[in-house]
Amino acid sequence: MPEKSHRHVTCENCLSRQNSLFKSFCDEDVEGLDSKKSCSYYKKNQPLFLEGSTPRGVFCLNSGKVKIFARGEEGKEQIIHLSAGGEIVGFRAMFSGEPYKVSATTLEECNICFISKSDFLDMVDTNVTLRNGIMKELSTELADRATFITNMAQKSVRERLAFSLILLQDVYKDEMINLTREDLANFVGTATETLIRLLKDFKEEKLIQTHARKIEILSKEGLLKVSGA
Repeated sequence: MPEKSHRHVTCENCLSRQNSLFKSFCDEDVEGLDSKKSCSYYKKNQPLFLEGSTPRGVFCLNSGKVKIFARGEEGKEQIIHLSAGGEIVGFRAMFSGEPYKVSATTLEECNICFISKSDFLDMVDTNVTLRNGIMKELSTELADRATFITNMAQKSVRERLAFSLILLQDVYKDEMINLTREDLANFVGTATETLIRLLKDFKEEKLIQTHARKIEILSKEGLLKVSGA
């Protein structure tokens, strides 16, 4: 179980809330949200939930990053999404009434708030702003996911890696991309050995630079050209 955070953050003072589904809450709604959530510290590689488990609530990322993934028949991970500060993880399962179809694990130290299923669904029922935000999020996600799957399915591994690095730069923003080679390979959908060879090629082409396992984008335009996007 995660330790109780020594970095407790109120919803009123949470900078990540401006990037979340709760960004349009009025002062009264923010107070109500703050009274319903608990804030916890998670270590690196700590699970939030596992595929097949019963949803208990939603997780709001105050800081840090979380990978969302499914496992294939041979147990190999396929990373579907990386969540960053402001994102709410696990809310889709609240509406299906079914066990989680994916797993979620921290990629680094995280500060994460938790809202129980009953409290979250009560807010959805009573808060029009939140309900509309969720509908918009789900609609946008469906279109984005269709585009993503189509692009990835029709690209070579080299093109997929370039495309993935561009997407990851949006997640990491001003930071360097910081994933293990295995996690990056699982995001791209290739073997780790193939990924390492392609990263070496990208370095020689001066598209990226590596600092230990961290990846710095040197030419986004070059990666866009390689990706065919």
